[in-house]
Amino acid sequence: MFSSLRIREFRLFWSAMLVSLMGTWVQSMAQSWLVYRLTDSVFLLGLTGFLNYLPVALFSLPAGVLVDRVVKRDLLLATQLVFALLAAFMAFLVQKDAVTVPLVLGVSFLNGFVLAFDAPARQAMVVDLVGRPHLFNAIMLNSAAFNSARIIGPALAGVLIASVGMAGCFYVNAFSFLPVLGALFFITRKPAHPDAGRRSFRTDIAQGLALIRSNDLLWVLLVLVGVFSLLGASHIILMPVFAQEVLGAGARGLAILMSSSGVGALIGVLSLGARKGSASKFLLLRQMTVLFYASLIVFSFSRSLVFSALMLMGAGFGGSASMSLVNTLLQTNIPDAYRGRTMGAFIMMFTGLLPFGNLLSGFLAHLLGAPLVVFFSAGACLVFYCFMDLRFLSARRAGELAGA
Repeated sequence: MFSSLRIREFRLFWSAMLVSLMGTWVQSMAQSWLVYRLTDSVFLLGLTGFLNYLPVALFSLPAGVLVDRVVKRDLLLATQLVFALLAAFMAFLVQKDAVTVPLVLGVSFLNGFVLAFDAPARQAMVVDLVGRPHLFNAIMLNSAAFNSARIIGPALAGVLIASVGMAGCFYVNAFSFLPVLGALFFITRKPAHPDAGRRSFRTDIAQGLALIRSNDLLWVLLVLVGVFSLLGASHIILMPVFAQEVLGAGARGLAILMSSSGVGALIGVLSLGARKGSASKFLLLRQMTVLFYASLIVFSFSRSLVFSALMLMGAGFGGSASMSLVNTLLQTNIPDAYRGRTMGAFIMMFTGLLPFGNLLSGFLAHLLGAPLVVFFSAGACLVFYCFMDLRFLSARRAGELAGA
């Protein structure tokens, strides 16, 4: 389960990133509370989140080109330092009571812009740290770190907001980047591919897209990620509606539902990380994807808090595991020279489309109700996945099993 942590550089990087991710969740919760306290506007709360991810959709592809051209460690040093400075800036504004909504929106957009470069670099650097034999386990542990922070961070934010205030939460996030910066200094600088930088940015983007278009596996996986983010994962934005209006469980119910999804996601990636490398990743992908969408379909009919929590645990298990498997399949089926660009496309589809999916789900839920939106979205995604699986992935799965 933890085999890749035996590698010193990955262990340093992973441990530091776990601390930083918790700090990021603390700031995210404090920022949401800050915007709502300043404005009492749900629209501005949603706009803040939208602006935080919009740059990922806009800039991830050119960011992937840069990742292929530079030393990934150095790029991450720059992005993590900027994250820390932006958090410290927000902390200072809140402490001096000088914060305004336009400033919060601007900082959210800047954070998203930096994230567009940081996320592909982090994903692409994993193989440099652990090598291909440990890649599957390392990706699972990265996802486990994210989901651990997703469970612990919001709870920690509640304690810190009450004890040290919102300015303290931003300072905590600023200081949480120090372990990452320290770990990166102890990681060996690995030069970019020898061919990097010989062509224009536009040519490199075109070549990256051409590679994806020419490879059935790559574009099918990326399309499945896009559908997952646009329609499948957007159920999370509707959890307050389910907690309050469908289940009548209030804030306590919302906390239970969100925690159940996070716990399921953590269990999912850890259980996959413990599997032997010979297990069929295509077969696992089918099982985890079906589990995710089927759990959401059943969840949409539930009117019991306990049963809903169990279904969300299953959805968290399947969703997190399936996206980690897609990440692994992408990274093991691309040349090293195209790793940054492919990860840029993955981040664009996985993270960049989330705010658009949230807007769409919110609009449809207003017209049709949250349960119907989750049912039809998950059902349509499941049908689409089954078609793509039978049309494009079944042959690869059979070949993988025959090879094993």
